[in-house]
Amino acid sequence: MKARGSLPAVCVFLCWAVCSVSAVRREHLFPYGTRHGDSTLQEGDDETSEVLELRRPLYFYETQFSALYVATNGIISTQDLPMEKQYVDDGFPTDFPVIAPFLADIDTSRGRGAIYYRMEESPGVLTRVAQEVQRSFPGTYFTPTHAVIATWENVAAYEEVSRNSAPSSRVNTFQAVVAYDDTDSYALFLYPEDGLQFFGTRPKESYNVQLELPARVGFCRGEVSFLVFSRTEGPYYSVTSNEQTVKNLYQVGNTGVPGLWLFRIGNRFSFQNVVPAAAARAVPTAGLVAQDREATTTPDYAEVEYPDDPFSDPTNDYYPTVLTDSEFPPPAFPEYLEPGHSPTLLRPSVTRGEEPESPASQSHLQPYGGDVLLSSGPELLPTQPLEPPPSGPGAFPLPEPRQLPHEDANQPSSPAAHLDPAVQTVYRGRDDVLEGNPPHGPDHYVVSVDEDVDFETGVIQYSTENKETCARFQQTCSQNGYCTDYSSGFCCHCHTGYYGNGRHCLPEGAPQRVNGKVNGLVSVGATPVELDNVDLHAYIVMGDGRAYTAISQVPEPIGWALMPMAPIGGLYGWLFALELPHHQNGFRITGAEFTHYTEAIFYPGNQRLTIVQTAQSLSPENYLSMNIHIRGSVPFVVPGATVQMEPYKEIYQYYPSVITSSSVRDYTVVSLEKGSETYSYQLRQNITYRDCRHGPRTSPESQQLSMERIFIMYDKEERILRYAITNKIGPLREDPHPEVVNPCYAGTHDCDTTAQCLPGEGEQFRCQCATGYRGDGRSCHDVDECAEGLASCGSHSSCVNLPGSHRCQCQSGFGLSHGTCVDIDECTSKPCHAQAFCLNSLGSFECRCRSGFRGDGFNCLPQSLRPERPKTRCEQHRDSLQGGLGPRGPRPAIGAFVPQCDEEGQYRPLQCHGSTGYCWCVDSGGQEREGTRTPPGAPPTDCDKPEPPPLTPRPETVCERWRASLVEYYRGQPTSRHYLPQCDSAGQFVPLQCYSDTTYCWCVDKDGTEVPGTRSHDAVKPPCVPTVPPPTVRPLPRPDVTPPPSGTSLLYAQGQQIGALPLNGTRMEKAKASVLLALHGSIVVGIDYNCQDRKVYWTDLSGRTINRASLESGAEPETIISTGLTSPEGLAVDARRSMMFWVDSGPDKIESCRLDGRDRKVLFDTDLVNPRAIIVDSASGTLYWTDWNRDAPKIESSTVEGHGRRVVVRDGIGLPNALTFDPSARQICWADAGTKRLECIAPDGTGRRVINSNLNYPFSLVSYANHFYYTDWRRDGVIALNRDSGQFTDEYLPDQRSHLYGITVASPSCL
Repeated sequence: MKARGSLPAVCVFLCWAVCSVSAVRREHLFPYGTRHGDSTLQEGDDETSEVLELRRPLYFYETQFSALYVATNGIISTQDLPMEKQYVDDGFPTDFPVIAPFLADIDTSRGRGAIYYRMEESPGVLTRVAQEVQRSFPGTYFTPTHAVIATWENVAAYEEVSRNSAPSSRVNTFQAVVAYDDTDSYALFLYPEDGLQFFGTRPKESYNVQLELPARVGFCRGEVSFLVFSRTEGPYYSVTSNEQTVKNLYQVGNTGVPGLWLFRIGNRFSFQNVVPAAAARAVPTAGLVAQDREATTTPDYAEVEYPDDPFSDPTNDYYPTVLTDSEFPPPAFPEYLEPGHSPTLLRPSVTRGEEPESPASQSHLQPYGGDVLLSSGPELLPTQPLEPPPSGPGAFPLPEPRQLPHEDANQPSSPAAHLDPAVQTVYRGRDDVLEGNPPHGPDHYVVSVDEDVDFETGVIQYSTENKETCARFQQTCSQNGYCTDYSSGFCCHCHTGYYGNGRHCLPEGAPQRVNGKVNGLVSVGATPVELDNVDLHAYIVMGDGRAYTAISQVPEPIGWALMPMAPIGGLYGWLFALELPHHQNGFRITGAEFTHYTEAIFYPGNQRLTIVQTAQSLSPENYLSMNIHIRGSVPFVVPGATVQMEPYKEIYQYYPSVITSSSVRDYTVVSLEKGSETYSYQLRQNITYRDCRHGPRTSPESQQLSMERIFIMYDKEERILRYAITNKIGPLREDPHPEVVNPCYAGTHDCDTTAQCLPGEGEQFRCQCATGYRGDGRSCHDVDECAEGLASCGSHSSCVNLPGSHRCQCQSGFGLSHGTCVDIDECTSKPCHAQAFCLNSLGSFECRCRSGFRGDGFNCLPQSLRPERPKTRCEQHRDSLQGGLGPRGPRPAIGAFVPQCDEEGQYRPLQCHGSTGYCWCVDSGGQEREGTRTPPGAPPTDCDKPEPPPLTPRPETVCERWRASLVEYYRGQPTSRHYLPQCDSAGQFVPLQCYSDTTYCWCVDKDGTEVPGTRSHDAVKPPCVPTVPPPTVRPLPRPDVTPPPSGTSLLYAQGQQIGALPLNGTRMEKAKASVLLALHGSIVVGIDYNCQDRKVYWTDLSGRTINRASLESGAEPETIISTGLTSPEGLAVDARRSMMFWVDSGPDKIESCRLDGRDRKVLFDTDLVNPRAIIVDSASGTLYWTDWNRDAPKIESSTVEGHGRRVVVRDGIGLPNALTFDPSARQICWADAGTKRLECIAPDGTGRRVINSNLNYPFSLVSYANHFYYTDWRRDGVIALNRDSGQFTDEYLPDQRSHLYGITVASPSCL
């Protein structure tokens, strides 16, 4: 390296960079002032700040608090303060909670100083506090998520100034920092060496007496409850007692640094009193780097070596020792990890056993310039010490701009950039610390970069001879990304329409799948259970952040015990979370190569579990491949219990190549044996990934992940553990009551699961199919790039279509090399017989027996073994494929299959393709046996097993024949102007038929006949219900009743089953949801409940019947009506009159009968087009029903006898699917899939009001207490909505994803 510049300047910088700290100076305070986002306390003698609402609660002593107040008189409290005369002249303890860096009678009137305060979440500040705690409390692992900083700058003591005396010029400056995570709280007090000029104040009420009270410094819990109606003095901790102890504040310190004091002030689980830091010995440190207030607060991180096996440490089964450079202590946060290495394993917060050795002799370099770790040690006095200007608002001058290359203009400068070669010897062996991170090649080798540093200009000049460039390494970027060169290297970025880190890119909006294997050993109580290569599958709906995770073949003891470990599936929720504006989910940052390390400590049993999840790139189908290793112990969970977790939030801190999070989670275990019990565990997570530092950084410093609708279940019959979580990532300060939330960000839009929601103004949005899909955004289908000629595969390759994408696959006999398909030399694998030689050719090869042997080259026999016999059929077949004689004899066609014959000339039962490796079984005639083909590398089929009887092919259905005939009529090239009937997988007509990709749609019955009145040309497609049940799935469930828990429940129809969702008040108890009745072969649509006979009634669209069943265990269904029905939909039961009513949308009529089927009669069969919902108000004897006729939708009413028919609502409705009666308000309410509104109106047509105008696609609706519950076809779930506020309150999404139809309330008694 060349150095240009004067030697004195270099010497000055050298001294400043390596001198140790002897005391806190003003520039060492945490950044403060309005420019740093501080609020300013009003001037005065006795002022208190507005409430500072904490974004997460703080533990002070053992109690949780959610607010802080900053006061003039040098204190912070967890409650609004009384008048100062009640405490300012009294000693400790106070009768209210106090954090007191300098409790005295302070006065900021008439501009005498200022007081600043703020909530802080920047990683730079939090890292500085964490490092101070770890240095002063060895063995403690503290990862603060929030901090509160309060600064008293140049404040004066209260004085009564007379005409003959001027105010004192003595002023004080000091600072308090309170930092905390979900478990622990710490306080830092900082007193600059010139910051305390007065040490106490005089009491107001005794001013004529020359008495000065020394300032009180310390902590008070305040009064606490005692017995039942009494209160007593709580614990307190005092630092000062007289004037000398106040002077000690800046002269001494309990951290080894004069003026720096650190205390542990609270804990979630157990806390007796404040614990001060104990500075047993001075810890030397590298000197301070001059502070730049405008610099980034995010530190650079050095590289650390990691053990190859994260579970190999013999002294600690779960937490192996991290290997670090001998000159540097372990960092406070995990470091950069190359893909393929094991992760940094974090040590527990409570060290049991040996504590890590205190790095007394180690130098501790702070690699960032904004927030400085203070330590004491032997001073190296500079010959020309630099005097930094005083800190504070507006006092610190801006640094002179450095002349950086254009691409690095936004990047933080490295300390090494300013150093002379002599200076660099101080840091020899740790260039990665100085440079931030060495450039790495794609195979993780270090690429040398020659620097030319000019100290006069600050310009770093790179030699590009060995620099990583796109020209050399562009192939490391995704095929859906591009490469960009920067001054120090290259970075990959994704094309528009894709997201990721550039090395891995996925289509925006498309659902994502994850496949993985789980291994490990977990102790459940005292029982060790092994997980041996079990499967994990996850499915994530990107449009709303729903993540479904299933782990199969989980043994029963551990299946129940792992239910609380939702973080297993929570990782995929973070990776593919719904993104709020200007925020990024995990995949945009890490791509598909990272390691996620999780440590969970359970309370109260202190069991400890580690989970290491390693991402191993994307499969050819764009599935994320994972390897999961679990080890440790978990609490025992009673078999048959359920686990419930309330919605929660996690904060993630982002550093170069490392992401961290720390939280505490509560969960409730509900069982018959023990009832409801609540436990908790502390969770620490870090994610290490490969970061590109050459380009501008786009990831935020911190983000908040919100997890809602948490569903956990273990199915002991199938041995499957399931997690379902809805995830959203956004800012730390989310508006709790926003006026308008765009459906794209709320996840309430109606876009297809393969579409991207694009927000507009207010609540406007549009749906756009993901890349690789086509449609209107609300209905998207895969584009076959191969069939449409959109793929550009190279020579010797063929196109394979994938959902939303495609891939180019090398043809048989060719392999991929540097992006090109090249010939495979099969002869290197020695495929021929030992007495044969191999001849390679383009895309194929040939085996030929040596002289004196005969055969096909795969099997060679001596010619003299026996006389020649006539060729068998197999041999004739084989020889016919050898081709004609050429210069090298018979040769098979390139890539052709040559059958193998045994010694008798018969077909070998197992045949394998010589060049592709595929194998299959054949019969005696050489014909392949269906279903026996296996791919290369897979175990071949056992051909000795008897051949199963041939399956009779399913004949083409009417739908399939009609579609084929139209394709032929259009000469094989239908366009968007042509109609093709849509058939499902069973060949039946899809209920909704549309012209190509247009919105011109209509409903059809099972025969494909259009249902009158359903044709529309609207963005909202008609709500067509199927008439044919799905194909048979065996084994069939028993068709008997499994009653829900006692109390009130929601009953909902979901095709072939009726589900039960218990209510606790109006809250849905989703963990207790169950299948009430399994009805294979049915399509249950309308449903109602009779509180008199405790029976549920329903319509079956497939069986064309009306049925009922008692809510008793083991009860079986009973058919009431089985004739004269075509398409029975809505159903209503009148418990008072023992009657039921239903609509039949086939003949368009409304009928009634008694509950046992007697006295059936038609009430109306005219002026109906598409009747759907029907309800009855038993009290008044009135019927109400909807007709969603696309030309003239309406809501009508009549008496239960069929008299007095009239229209209640005609205007302002579109698709009134759902209808209910609100008995408390005496109003009819409906949900409209066309207008997206839920509205109510009085029976006489007055008082119409809109409850909510942001529904998705409601189908059925019921009213209970002050809530509405409706089934939604877009969400495939049950949505809860508050009647009074109109706000959504909850959502239940069944694990089985399919349309939900009718919904009703089953209460234990008639309401």
